[in-house]
Amino acid sequence: MTDIEPRLRILLVEDEKINRDLIRAILARANHPTLTAAHLFEADTLASARVALAAEPVDILLLDVNLPDGSGLTLAQEISHQPAAHRPTIIALTAGIFPEQQRAAFAAGCQTILSKPHTAGELLTVLANQLHPTGPDN
Repeated sequence: MTDIEPRLRILLVEDEKINRDLIRAILARANHPTLTAAHLFEADTLASARVALAAEPVDILLLDVNLPDGSGLTLAQEISHQPAAHRPTIIALTAGIFPEQQRAAFAAGCQTILSKPHTAGELLTVLANQLHPTGPDN
C-alpha cells in the first residue's frame, strides 16, 4: 500500500477489553499489508459505535452481537438501510452458533459470521476474504 492509497478503516464493536486487545494484536501482526496498515476504531457499546459511525465512515464493521446496551444486530439492521455506497461490510462476532442465531445475523445485514472464540487465522481469513471477495487476483 502506498501513501496515496486510502487506509482500510475497521470499526471493532466489542464490550470485552481482552477481545479488543486480542483483535488489535492480531491485526498488528498480520502478514497482510492492508490489514496491518488498517486504521482500527474501537467502541464498547452500541451508543459509542453509533457515535463512531457518524463521525467517520468505515469499510468493515467487526460487530459483537451481545453488547451491554443491546444487540449488535440492531445496529446491523440500521446500517442495512443506508445507501450501499455508505454501508460497511458487517462481520458478526458471536458465540451464538445455532442456525437460528446465524439466520438472524444474516437477516440483519451481516455478510459473514465469525464464531467466538476464534483463532487469529480465522479472523485474518475472514477479513482477507472481504478485501478480495472473488479471489485475490481481482
